[in-house]
Amino acid sequence: MLPFKKVLSPTDFSEASYAGLAVANELALHFSAELLVVHVVAAVPLPIMDSGEGLGGFDVSSYQLELEASAKNSLQELLDQRVSKELRVRPLVAYGDAANEVVRIAEAEQVDLIVIATHGMTGWRHFIFGSVAEKVVRHATCPVMTIRAPSPQKETK
Repeated sequence: MLPFKKVLSPTDFSEASYAGLAVANELALHFSAELLVVHVVAAVPLPIMDSGEGLGGFDVSSYQLELEASAKNSLQELLDQRVSKELRVRPLVAYGDAANEVVRIAEAEQVDLIVIATHGMTGWRHFIFGSVAEKVVRHATCPVMTIRAPSPQKETK
């Protein structure tokens, strides 16, 4: 298990995921490991209305290409701003269910550690949406480190 050679850090571009990325960055630096930063574009079914004349000019493949390009650009900006230049970093964009894709990529890439942030959802939000981190912990074949989402700062008067 030690030393880590590959560390995977998923991001959804939230502050919580940035906290996870910061820890993954530190661990990768400490172990001189490669850092894989993954963003998963959700596979959301598109509501398509057939007007009798086709799909009204909506090109699904172009839309998917735009989503991928946007994700790649956002991922590169994130790496430029928040990841050490001393690291070997590989940005990856995947499609589908976030938890399943993180686990699949970790296995395919033979990752030694997944560092994932938790958003701290509770109650009905957790019941409805579930937890990507929880699913990754349950299904990953490598160790998973969870990083608690930073608490919102309360203003002092």
